[in-house]
Amino acid sequence: MSGSRTHLVSPTPLRAPGPAPRGTAGLRRFLTERPPRPERCELCAVAVPEEDHRHLVDTEKRALVCACTACALLMEQPGAAAGRFRAVPDRYLTDPDHRLDQSAWDALHIPVGVAFFFRNAALERLVALYPSPAGATESELDPAAWTAVLGESRLAELLEPDVEALLLRRTEGRCECYLVPIDICYELVGRMRLLWQGFDGGAEARAALDAFFAQVARRAKTVSEPVSEPVSKTVSEAGRS
Repeated sequence: MSGSRTHLVSPTPLRAPGPAPRGTAGLRRFLTERPPRPERCELCAVAVPEEDHRHLVDTEKRALVCACTACALLMEQPGAAAGRFRAVPDRYLTDPDHRLDQSAWDALHIPVGVAFFFRNAALERLVALYPSPAGATESELDPAAWTAVLGESRLAELLEPDVEALLLRRTEGRCECYLVPIDICYELVGRMRLLWQGFDGGAEARAALDAFFAQVARRAKTVSEPVSEPVSKTVSEAGRS
């Protein structure tokens, strides 16, 4: 294990809708549904509405950072923050011509049916992670195995370091592979961690996994179609698509 750290966006904290009469505040939190507090930009601390919620990758801390539109646009400028922050793109790609059989999957030594891979620019290597009840778990990745399995894929050639990932799922004897924004991979990890039950995750986790990949498949363009340059996005947009 290389000690890779992951960042999952924590559940939004809650607040009371208004001042409570003296002596009732302690009870009110159990009796009243309270609206969530808005997320705040981690660069300038301004409140960020859901529709303007962006994500950056902090390459020094190896973590996702919530950002407002203004800060996200600023970080997209060449040389901003000495390149520490990178905007998460908004593209989903698939390569129907690339196939992975069972032996190819086995060569990756991933113990579950879902994994994602990204290039860490600081470490100058690929990182392989998969969902588990404990969160994102890193798997040792043999460079030779990666080259043999996905090294010649057009998706691997297009992969942007730090901010995009190759998301793989093995199911019913076949393997799906998509190029996706890195933040939705951690969103998936968070869902699985909350829903996981028993040894194999349970029916609820499997249903959530099916729905998640159905959304990804609907968004994905094939690499033979015109591919736009990566554009920053919000996690909520991915979920609504």
